[in-house]
Amino acid sequence: MEPVAAITGAAQGIGRRTAEVLAAAGYALALLDRQPVAGFPDALTAEGDVAAEADVTAFADADDARFGRIDVLVNNAGIAYIAPAEDTPAASWRQVIDVNLTGAFLLSQAFGRRMLAARAGSVVNIASVAGLRGVADRAAYNASKHGLVGLTRTLAAEWGGRGVRVNAVCPGWVKTEMDDASQASGAYRDADISEHVPMGRFAQPDDVAQAVLFLADPARSGFVNGATLSVDGGWYADGSWSSLRLTARER
Repeated sequence: MEPVAAITGAAQGIGRRTAEVLAAAGYALALLDRQPVAGFPDALTAEGDVAAEADVTAFADADDARFGRIDVLVNNAGIAYIAPAEDTPAASWRQVIDVNLTGAFLLSQAFGRRMLAARAGSVVNIASVAGLRGVADRAAYNASKHGLVGLTRTLAAEWGGRGVRVNAVCPGWVKTEMDDASQASGAYRDADISEHVPMGRFAQPDDVAQAVLFLADPARSGFVNGATLSVDGGWYADGSWSSLRLTARER
């Protein structure tokens, strides 16, 4: 029987590309998003809010009814809010934390129980370089992704001995619809990102999806647990100032 992967935020961007990559690798798919997920005729698709416990329970139950198993959970659904901390409304803070962190907890809890019963499974949380570093004007987003890294490590410690691995992928800036929206607001330019990254470019959704595939597969990453895998072109590693970074690139 083919393994089953559940992916949230699957309608676009990283989630969609991850679904395509896992499907090509032989996974059956259970896909959740707040908007319709098109283009996966063989998948279980559902519309719902990852921060709503009832929606999460219904999604996990639908997976049980359709497939009767779960092998991989990819907690990808996420939103951003860009503003100085002193100007961030409490309601916006709560919304980002609810989607990015509480949602991942609820999905991990619902599907983790099933994995623990089977004593096998892999949870992959899509965190961010913003979960490892501080980035100005993103207090809620950074806090949610730091929290997601902490949740990853805690679940890895709790569940690793019972056959369930939990890891995080930490992308740098990725060219997605979310990035388009942020740039349209004037938050940053392409050059602000590409000049900061030693490899000189944004990440692409496929860069992240391939890392997820690695962490999903027990044959490839069976002893990887509690890791934060940076997929950021060297952003987190590089402490250079801008002129030094660009000089090093041009040598």
